[in-house]
Amino acid sequence: MLDAKNFLNVVANTPLVSVDLVLLSGDEILLGLRNNRPAKGFWFVPGGRILKNETINQAILRIAEKELGLSSLIKDGQLIVTFLGTYEHFYSDCFAGDNGVSTHYVVVAHKLELNKNIIVTIADEQHSELKWWKLDQALKSKVVHQYTKNYLSQGQ
Repeated sequence: MLDAKNFLNVVANTPLVSVDLVLLSGDEILLGLRNNRPAKGFWFVPGGRILKNETINQAILRIAEKELGLSSLIKDGQLIVTFLGTYEHFYSDCFAGDNGVSTHYVVVAHKLELNKNIIVTIADEQHSELKWWKLDQALKSKVVHQYTKNYLSQGQ
């Protein structure tokens, strides 16, 4: 793992590759209120960077467990993960604040269709809360990030 100074240099000079998890249940999507930059203060889908020497599938399982506590359901085949598409996210700030360093993500997005019987709990420091949103309300909301809205408008 890189220290903050070296990671800031990476962010300043290269795109990051990440996985986003679009969790749907009927006409609802699960979103988290982000605590960290970029996209701090917006409702966003769970996700995170793919780590060095980590496969996409390993990243999905790690993020599903860390942010949602759902990796065992994926491993058991109770939740099916479907490739949604590749997206690019550009932010004017970065994890270290608004210091002139922008962030560029190449995002490998995946959809998980949940049933109402599955309980999702927050398991990390990325989000202050998780909430199910009606799809039409999420698309209209000013506090749901546009990149999340892009998943909804393009991925259905």
